[in-house]
Amino acid sequence: MIRQCSDAYIPAIEAIINEAARAYQGVIPPDCWHEPYMPHHELLAEIAAGVHFWGWEEDSGLLVGVMGMQKVYDATLIRHAYVLTAHQRRGIGGALLATLAGQASRQLLVGTWADAEWAIRFYERHGFRLLPQEEKDRLLASYWKISRRQQETSVVLVFTGDARCRKEAGLGGQPPNS
Repeated sequence: MIRQCSDAYIPAIEAIINEAARAYQGVIPPDCWHEPYMPHHELLAEIAAGVHFWGWEEDSGLLVGVMGMQKVYDATLIRHAYVLTAHQRRGIGGALLATLAGQASRQLLVGTWADAEWAIRFYERHGFRLLPQEEKDRLLASYWKISRRQQETSVVLVFTGDARCRKEAGLGGQPPNS
């Protein structure tokens, strides 16, 4: 079941992000990796900055996947999308993404590490298109509050969604405009 996460879920969100983010260790630049990947104070700062988390909760009540959504200016950003390793490849990430995309009435963007090819393929399978370097640089500087180093080593994708992706996301036939 997908549900919006209240503050009571913060410890579970933190645990999911830090467990699933281990996939980036050795892939992203070493100077961008730290343990834990997202310290508690950084998660709280993200929430305070307007990131609203949604989660996939198993019938047992265990939260196994999370994805954040943040409205910034005229866009909606997908932020911090993670599924516990043992629960990956079951459609949880796709279901969370479709739910959040269905709520977006503005341009929908996601940023990820350039060397995380699996993440880029995931978003492309779900109707996102990789943006050119110049546009990526402009968007990262405008919409995200990340270090210069992270900007240099990241990509941005925009939701364009083919008809199937748009239907799954509950968006009808046309891409959202600003």
